[in-house]
Amino acid sequence: MHELVHALQDQAVDLGAVTTRTRVWDETYLARRPTRSSAAARSCCRTPGVRSARMDPERSRPAMPEGYGLPTTSEGLLEWSAVEERLLASHHYWLGTVRPDGTPHAVPRWGVWLDGRFWYDGAPTTRHALNLRTNPAVTLTLESGVEVVIVEGTSEPTRAAPEDLGARLSTAFAKYNGDGYSPGPGSWAGDGGGGLRVITPRRAIAWFAFPTDATRFTF
Repeated sequence: MHELVHALQDQAVDLGAVTTRTRVWDETYLARRPTRSSAAARSCCRTPGVRSARMDPERSRPAMPEGYGLPTTSEGLLEWSAVEERLLASHHYWLGTVRPDGTPHAVPRWGVWLDGRFWYDGAPTTRHALNLRTNPAVTLTLESGVEVVIVEGTSEPTRAAPEDLGARLSTAFAKYNGDGYSPGPGSWAGDGGGGLRVITPRRAIAWFAFPTDATRFTF
């Protein structure tokens, strides 16, 4: 496991040095996303007020170097529902972006998993928000290095109507009430959307008992 952690760290460093053509975890660990039709691309969660009607992602084994002991069959693959449980329950998330000069940036964030996407807010002048102006590619990870969840996707600014999405986001953000953060339903409806952003996943990798259940999810 020690060697695996170093391999993942090395890969992240390499990817951070790439420009806007970066495809985080693309070549070694998550493989390329299968081509989608233009109709499917248009339906990819760009209407924040509407609940997602997405299908579960495709599951497969991640591509890793020989010697890591990954099974050669699909037996033991994780269900996406088990991964979503952890995305929903997590209190702290790590957000990875790429600076305009190609160097990596990571920061802990609060946020909520809702409708198959990750919603978070913050000032547009923060370093991670500035990075996203030139490269919307992000990674989202949880705190555990044992029960691992890594989501790759794109982050976009958005808004939330208080009578619909805003109300549901406010309910989801209630997990931070004890930390002094209690946004109301109208927090993300004004100009600039209150700094609200949404991450739409493109692919993910997760394991809770490596290497037996290591699973790649493609959306």
